[in-house]
Amino acid sequence: MTNETTKDLVDVSSHEGPVETPSAQPPALPDDKTAVATEPAVERDGVIQTQNMDIYYGSFKAVHDVNLNFQFNEISALIGPSGCGKSTVLRSLNRMNDLIPTARTEGVVTYHGENIYAPGVDPVAVRRRIGMVFQKPNPFPKSIYQNIIWGAKINGFKGSKAEADDLVENALQQAAIWDEVKDKLQESGLSLSGGQQQRLCIARAIATQPDVVLMDEPCSALDPIATLRIEELMLELKQNYSIIIVTHNMQQAARVSDKTAFFNIELSNEGQRTGELVEFTPTDQLFTAPKEKATEDYITGRFG
Repeated sequence: MTNETTKDLVDVSSHEGPVETPSAQPPALPDDKTAVATEPAVERDGVIQTQNMDIYYGSFKAVHDVNLNFQFNEISALIGPSGCGKSTVLRSLNRMNDLIPTARTEGVVTYHGENIYAPGVDPVAVRRRIGMVFQKPNPFPKSIYQNIIWGAKINGFKGSKAEADDLVENALQQAAIWDEVKDKLQESGLSLSGGQQQRLCIARAIATQPDVVLMDEPCSALDPIATLRIEELMLELKQNYSIIIVTHNMQQAARVSDKTAFFNIELSNEGQRTGELVEFTPTDQLFTAPKEKATEDYITGRFG
């Protein structure tokens, strides 16, 4: 990782002059590595890894000791009963939890081997590299065209009109919605159906050229036909992106994911509920021969 990209994750609010178009290169962290020298080493074979990760809301520990290794160009699913912390874990992977005043993350979370919680790392730049699609489609109250280009512009895109047109078309093509909207790009994104809106949001997320896309129950508000289209899209996108998805739908996890992490709830003697990672294995193995009894109980419907 070169010093030329070191500026990418520092505070850009005071930057003057032209800003380069965002690239899909991994984030550069501060040259001074002494701040993280004492942290435990993390095996660097995945695009995102967590080690001994605990997440708190104030004094409440929501998730305990999470160790995950998300591979390049794979779909990873996070499943488990409500309240087990899977969405909390997902949001920690691009520092979305920072937006909650009481939230804090302990342990190590690395992206391309670099700690995204290290001092000097700009969370906005992290989120540009690690995009997010939310549970409910949330297009901006702008035109379809502006929904795509606006996110790219606030992340530094300064290209010509022709380059902007190409960026919009490419993002919509990748999200498999171009043919449906190419003749109405100036119409509101809110005029689209629910499934189309979610694909528009996916296009908006990939317009900033991330290499990881997080999806928090992206199909929960969609009908079966729209859900199938999103699932087909995920399988297409993993050729160019790593995808991490939270889902309550175990059949969906079985259909689309390469690996699945099962989270459960640990109940303390004081009655405190804390999410814990039970196992993270290839999806076929988890659903046919789980290592842990708790996993088997959950996928066979004994609880959850």
